[in-house]
Amino acid sequence: METLIELYDERPFENVLGVEMFRPARVVYICPETAAGDALLHRTLHAYFTRRGLQAELIFFKANVYDTNAVLVLLRTILAHYPDCAIDITGGTDAVLFAAGLLCAETGTPVFTYSRKRNCLYDIQNAPFAEALPCDLRYRVEDFFVMAGGSVREGRVDNAVLARYLDDFDPFLQVYLQFQQSWTKIVTYFQRISPTAPDGSWSPDVKGPYTVKGERGSRIDAPEEALRELERIGLIRDLHIAPEEVSLRFRDGQTRAWLRDVGSVLETYVYKACLDTGIFDDVRLSVIVDWEGENKADSVSNELDVMCCRGVVPLFISCKTCEIRTEALNELAVLRDRFGGQMARAAIVTAERANVRARSRASELNIHVIDLLDLEADKLQARLKRIMNV
Repeated sequence: METLIELYDERPFENVLGVEMFRPARVVYICPETAAGDALLHRTLHAYFTRRGLQAELIFFKANVYDTNAVLVLLRTILAHYPDCAIDITGGTDAVLFAAGLLCAETGTPVFTYSRKRNCLYDIQNAPFAEALPCDLRYRVEDFFVMAGGSVREGRVDNAVLARYLDDFDPFLQVYLQFQQSWTKIVTYFQRISPTAPDGSWSPDVKGPYTVKGERGSRIDAPEEALRELERIGLIRDLHIAPEEVSLRFRDGQTRAWLRDVGSVLETYVYKACLDTGIFDDVRLSVIVDWEGENKADSVSNELDVMCCRGVVPLFISCKTCEIRTEALNELAVLRDRFGGQMARAAIVTAERANVRARSRASELNIHVIDLLDLEADKLQARLKRIMNV
């Protein structure tokens, strides 16, 4: 097979799977009239295949993808130019698929497709090279976004340094669960006694008042028991508590950042749990998703708390220390559908007990819910494996 004919689909994975599996010299895309003239689409596919080490020639033809006869005429023309070809019918509209079927009936052109359920390719006609062929592709988190014309950048955490903190994340969560009801106040206390200067500087050595201002004029006393537990697990050091003053030393800047952010304790725990399952090819914490891949200040972007992937299946995870809200579920579903397609899974992890309304809405969006009961019973890894059908 020198040429692979791809039926362009709005789901990015369908546009690249056959190319990656068979690595033809040339790929011809049958596109809707709008997509065929879209320079961004062309750049996206070129950039993606370059990233994946593929050098195929890409050719784009436009057609009314709802007009079977028009598509059939175009396919005949393509076949006349590139007789040594095969057709991948994994994507495309019904009209395009029907046209491909008519062409194959006329010419006997090899045709194959992909089964998402079985993660295999199958010979539809004269394509024995694809018969029950397992899809053994392995992706990294960035691949799914580049494939769809986006990009990712580091969020609040440099993932390169996380390995040195892995032993801290389980104890950190246990401290959180012990003081869950007052955790927001604990974080606020750290924020008040360890402010960041206008120039971004800060000191690991902290000395502050025993009582600080809270929200709406309230007062927050030093959380003595929590501070001692955090010292016990090594996140802070040299703790001294006096009637009027508290002093301590943060272990380092990253630890300080986590203690000043309410959600970090759950996010880091989920990140480690994903690693500990041993089933994922890539796991990322705090990913900023740029929808257009331009990384400009005003570009549309979202932050994803944790993302991982196994083979060609990505898992999008949102972490919430508060109750699950409809807005969070909707945002997670949009990200999954846009950048993961039909293969993708999504889960929301909450440190609260999920209520019936939240579970119902999550079920409507096909989002898995992992709540406080799962965390307390140490079932997170088992739930992740079940979501990925492992």
